[in-house]
Amino acid sequence: MSRTLGHPRLHFRSLDSTNDRARALAIAGAPHGTLVTASHQLAGHGRQGRRWSAPPGTSLLASLVLCSPPPLLPLIAAVAACDIAGPDVMIKWPNDIVFVRHPGGPGAGADTGAGGLAKLAGILVEARPQDGWAVLGIGLNVAVRLPDLPLELRATAATLGESSDQIEPTLVRLLAALDRRLSEPSDTTLDAYRARDALRGRELFWSGGRGRASGIDGEGRLVVALAIGGHTTLDAGEVHLRL
Repeated sequence: MSRTLGHPRLHFRSLDSTNDRARALAIAGAPHGTLVTASHQLAGHGRQGRRWSAPPGTSLLASLVLCSPPPLLPLIAAVAACDIAGPDVMIKWPNDIVFVRHPGGPGAGADTGAGGLAKLAGILVEARPQDGWAVLGIGLNVAVRLPDLPLELRATAATLGESSDQIEPTLVRLLAALDRRLSEPSDTTLDAYRARDALRGRELFWSGGRGRASGIDGEGRLVVALAIGGHTTLDAGEVHLRL
């Protein structure tokens, strides 16, 4: 395990949320690299308040306390997750780790249409810059069997298809990848992210308009060529694919 990340570590058989526990520890002054893991979450959550659901003992569920976090932390975490998940995974901005689903493709359930994205991992960063820390949460479907998921998730989920005894080795690799990526310059992070960009060239819509994804800028914002002409950048919020 990384000498910097993952110590001290608290592991729980069952926990409401690793991010919630890590945030409480950060507020209490936990040191950089403090790790909270769980075999099962009762109230795991991701971006936009979505629930993270996985059967017990099937997913990597981890949250790290990071001091003086870099501005590109959400992108760094996404690239590090891709490093250990394999060459076929991509990133749906800002930091969902996905397979581009094709019939019979790796880790995918029933096909939902050419070019559909199946979510393998989610990343949630909760930062308190004024206090100099952030909590980085990652949920990765290592040994999930798609038929065991709630019906509404099966069509959009993906899994590595490993056995449950691979969760801990996957965590070790992830911490090492994060440690390495955190020390890299921003340009390296951006280049690695762009190489995994699942949205580039795709038609999108969001609450404020629609257009075609044109990559990310130097601050990690999504660049969109607008349907009405010109470009805009998005730095938060939810975007959806137009199928």
